[in-house]
Amino acid sequence: MRLPFDTTTNHAIEHTLHCLLGCGIGEVLGSAIGAQLGWANAFQTLLAVVLAFCFGYGLTFRGARKMGMNNSEARKTALRTDTISIISMEIIDNTLEYLIPGAMSVGVGAWLFWWSSALSLAIAFIVTVPVNRFMMIRFGIGHDHSGHHS
Repeated sequence: MRLPFDTTTNHAIEHTLHCLLGCGIGEVLGSAIGAQLGWANAFQTLLAVVLAFCFGYGLTFRGARKMGMNNSEARKTALRTDTISIISMEIIDNTLEYLIPGAMSVGVGAWLFWWSSALSLAIAFIVTVPVNRFMMIRFGIGHDHSGHHS
């Protein structure tokens, strides 16, 4: 399904949705693991960010390999296309998580955990789409004209 935007904006939305998936998985896992281990908020956040990068890069790497790229090409593609996107997402997401009262002190069993995670990731998505669009235009990062990662 194509949204009623120009091709570059549609590609930026598609790429940011992909990034959202990796960041979301990493954030939830990092928070759940860190909370279970009784870690302080800063260490939970650090683990969540590391896992967000791992899952974000991993999903892109997997997709690039499925498209026929070798390991080296797939790794370079993941680093080139996802780094700025994940950084943008993580800064916005984690800043908002710290600003929402109580969000950093509840576990995954609490409604506030899921509500604050969903809200912060949604806002991070909205902010990151134009970042990715800019990167695609300015540096040719993201997708080529055939719709594949470049």
